[in-house]
Amino acid sequence: MSDKKKILIVDDEEDIVEMLQLRLEANGFDVDSASNGRDGIDKAAEIEPDLILLDVMMPIMTGYEACKELKSRDDLKSIPVLMLSARALEKDEKQGEAVGADAYVSKPYTFDELLDEINALLG
Repeated sequence: MSDKKKILIVDDEEDIVEMLQLRLEANGFDVDSASNGRDGIDKAAEIEPDLILLDVMMPIMTGYEACKELKSRDDLKSIPVLMLSARALEKDEKQGEAVGADAYVSKPYTFDELLDEINALLG
């Protein structure tokens, strides 16, 4: 049994997923991924990650919809959700808060900024 923290990346852009996965693994995390909100919810239920990185704009189910569902489920609601989005307006961040996101990081961001948020959420 690994004592590494497990992070689930839910994003439909493969290059972003690959880059984040490499950087996070290099920082000692176990990483898994899903390419849309629906698959992300299913994967979260399956692997019980310590944290979910959730893109906002995705096909099938947006990050907002996925976050709302994650936070409404007793088996998943305690998992911290960090939303990642190119949408940097205050109303977008407020929408993230409204659906239960624990943090919201706007693209572009530096990896160090993201890592600081992840470590803060994981305590």
